[in-house]
Amino acid sequence: MASQHRKPRSAGARVAGIRTPALATAALTSVALLSQTANAAPSDDGKPSLEEVEKKVDDLYRQAESATEKYNAAKEKTTKQRKRTDGLVDDVAQRTQKLNEAREELGSYAAAQYRTGASAPDTAAFLLADTPQDYFDQNQLMSRLTDRQKGAVDDYVTERSATMKQRQEATESLATLTDAQNDLKIAKAAVQKKLGEARELLSRLTAQEKARLAAIEKQRQEEAARKAAELARQQAAEQAAAQQESGGTSADTGSSSTAPSPSGSGSEDPSYATKADKALAFARAQIGKPYVWGATGPDSYDCSGLTQAVWKAAGVTLPRTTYDQVNAGTTVSLADARPGDLIFFYDDVSHVGVYIGNGMMIHAPKPGAYVREESVFYDGESGIHSVVRPA
Repeated sequence: MASQHRKPRSAGARVAGIRTPALATAALTSVALLSQTANAAPSDDGKPSLEEVEKKVDDLYRQAESATEKYNAAKEKTTKQRKRTDGLVDDVAQRTQKLNEAREELGSYAAAQYRTGASAPDTAAFLLADTPQDYFDQNQLMSRLTDRQKGAVDDYVTERSATMKQRQEATESLATLTDAQNDLKIAKAAVQKKLGEARELLSRLTAQEKARLAAIEKQRQEEAARKAAELARQQAAEQAAAQQESGGTSADTGSSSTAPSPSGSGSEDPSYATKADKALAFARAQIGKPYVWGATGPDSYDCSGLTQAVWKAAGVTLPRTTYDQVNAGTTVSLADARPGDLIFFYDDVSHVGVYIGNGMMIHAPKPGAYVREESVFYDGESGIHSVVRPA
């Protein structure tokens, strides 16, 4: 997912520590290099320039991924609502059975009373009444019933009330499920529309234009790798300084067991390190598997499906979508990022990867791509939204 997210970002609120002057300078250098390479001048035949096509495709992939997260949320809501509806329908069936049994018991009393001529009209009226509680409250009727008959009346009234309530809840739940299913269809159509538009644009490119795009992409990756190395040096220097101050020794930030602690003191957090090691081992085993929107594994993933599966392997349950995952932990600065942390991207928090140290992450980039290691600056520094430690 190296190019699909390039979109000018506003200078909105950022998590403390995300930006540094050195990295900002690097970002400006990257922009200058790409501008020189992309040949942005419009063609004489009125067709959009290669840079314009590239930007449009990137935007469409970004919109598709944002739509994918909305699809994931709608799918999760639909699944939960279907389970709730199925449960309520089962409850209604069970309560209806109990109600029928209570009605049959009352019917046997009514038949016996009819045969003996004792209070038959009152009992028959009770069974046919729309509001049996009205009769339940009448002392005249209750005084004619035995204790066993009173119990049967009580059971009937209770079951009828509970059954009517359950039926109403089931009806409302079914309506909510229908709405959720409609939202799911809309979200799915939105993803397919954006992906279709991106494929259509790419299909129009000549072989020469595709080669030029590949060259631009390679240059972008090289710049992203350079900035990742710069971040790694910065993290190593800060960690060494913190450990020297505390009397310890410096260590490589590429190892989760020696990464700086949330407090910046450089001390280890064995519990987190152990979980992060398990998570990263699983993440590395997924490299090469295809990105498929809406997928949660084991054969394919979208971005949040991958991070959810990665931390599940470490015994930590994360929500399904990026919108919820970004709130499922402690926010830290990019300079304090540790292997295992989640790196979120863009103002709409529509993409996520898992940090592996040294300015690199593992993520599921975009349709047509595969799970891979990549610089956290794959789409520029401005694309980084926040860093979250999930455990």
